[in-house]
Amino acid sequence: QVQLVESGGGLVQPGGSLQLSCAASGSIRSDYTMAWYRQGPGKLRELVAQITSGMITFYTDSVKGRFTISRDNAKNTVYLQMNSLKPEDTAVYFCRANHGLAGYWGQGTQVTVSS
Repeated sequence: QVQLVESGGGLVQPGGSLQLSCAASGSIRSDYTMAWYRQGPGKLRELVAQITSGMITFYTDSVKGRFTISRDNAKNTVYLQMNSLKPEDTAVYFCRANHGLAGYWGQGTQVTVSS
């Protein structure tokens, strides 16, 4: 089993920045692919960014150039640096760990972008 705990969410003004963290524990290994998803009000959950064990990254188009995903395998932690935040980035952000058919979710952290 893998446990994921997100932190770093909060209320921020448009144009501001936040860094989310996802701390993994349990049977996590460095060969897991880690990802951030988000689910906005009345919307489906969507993939925001992903980083493989080989540090290959993927970003959905709406966050390219603004968000950066990174991981520290020594700390079993994945980060999402979010800059130039927009109101449409408001959502609950979830961390996910994938390896083969196994997948684990965190409980989510709320990000609200509003003036």
